[in-house]
Amino acid sequence: MNTLAAVRGFPLAVRLLLVNQLGVNTGFYLLVPYLATHLSDDLGLSAAVVGLVLGLRNLSQQGLFLIGGSAADRLGARGVIIAGCALRTLGFALFALGDTLPLLLAASILSGLAGALFNPAVRTYVAQEAGERKAEAFALFQVFATTGALLGPLLGTALLLVDFRAAAVTAAAVFAVLTLAQVLVLPARTVPAPDTGVLGDWREAVRNRRFLAFSFAMIGMYGLESQLYLLLPHAAAHASGWDGAAGLLFLAGTVTSLLFQLRLTRALKSCGDSARWITTGLCVMGLGFLPPALVAGADAPHPLRLLPVLAGALLLHLGVMIASPFVMELIPAFGRENLTGTYYGLYYMVSGVAAAAGSAAVGRAMDTAGSTGPIWQPYAFCLALGLGSAAALARLRRRGALPDGDAAAEPRPAGTVPRPRSETT
Repeated sequence: MNTLAAVRGFPLAVRLLLVNQLGVNTGFYLLVPYLATHLSDDLGLSAAVVGLVLGLRNLSQQGLFLIGGSAADRLGARGVIIAGCALRTLGFALFALGDTLPLLLAASILSGLAGALFNPAVRTYVAQEAGERKAEAFALFQVFATTGALLGPLLGTALLLVDFRAAAVTAAAVFAVLTLAQVLVLPARTVPAPDTGVLGDWREAVRNRRFLAFSFAMIGMYGLESQLYLLLPHAAAHASGWDGAAGLLFLAGTVTSLLFQLRLTRALKSCGDSARWITTGLCVMGLGFLPPALVAGADAPHPLRLLPVLAGALLLHLGVMIASPFVMELIPAFGRENLTGTYYGLYYMVSGVAAAAGSAAVGRAMDTAGSTGPIWQPYAFCLALGLGSAAALARLRRRGALPDGDAAAEPRPAGTVPRPRSETT
């Protein structure tokens, strides 16, 4: 009830975008996790071709985030959100209709480009509409996103009992409804006249050393969060002997987010600056890999051995709940208000690379664990990644290299960056 009351307290645009994120994640996760199986088993494509199709989707999304963010700044976030959802509708519809390689590649590219457009644009719109309540708005955003990430696979599993095309058509329909809702309901914002060219905007963001230092310090967050889909599901299945154990990890995370995300963010907001809680969240995320390490070398699976893995997943979810709203709040404070989308886009480019690199490194450690290396090697790597990122961010905070979270709400002249915040005790 507190969550629903908080949602009603935000402007219509924010309320719509919260529901939008629920739909985006539901539509995405009811299709994409099953795409590789469809391409290989149903269509009989080789592993190399499957990798090409999936890789193009990731590349077209991660590599174009900066363009999507700049488009939101220059064309207005509303139009970019609508265009992104419309492209995702088309891309998923092509997955339902096409079984030739050119159509599959087109579907993959369109789906990835869609994410590159609406991801930074949605966050830009929320940051601008929420004003001083950014952290609370993004806490609700996290709740809706997490819920969608749980509902999507459940719906996808049910639809796959019919066939893959039923799942793809349903996913496309979800994005079509979202597109229509945005066209009819989402208010347009006045777009300020640009001060520089697009390349000038990019140079300004890339030359912002404080922002780049922050972005690279945060690579641990996305490298570890991606382990909810790699290391921890593997650990849950291995420890319990039950392939469906991974579903409990997501269910526990969703319930925890629904019950505690908003009140946690409100409590933390009232007793510390953003950087302090981001650092804390990174530490908690890293420590989440200690409990699963305790049962990593178990000889025989047992249902009770799932408990340490579940505890680790809850710690990882808790760390994300602590850090994520304050990360989203802090990003716009690094630059001018009319470059909010550019900064979100650049940040998501860096985090996308971090997630891919983290998963590759953990996957490599999983391959060597128990054969040429210790069984706890991937968990130790994740622990080090989380604590290392926390240490890097703490150092930036001590040096006063991070802005206040509320600084983004203050208009700043073109070509300036916010002054570093003073040290606090």
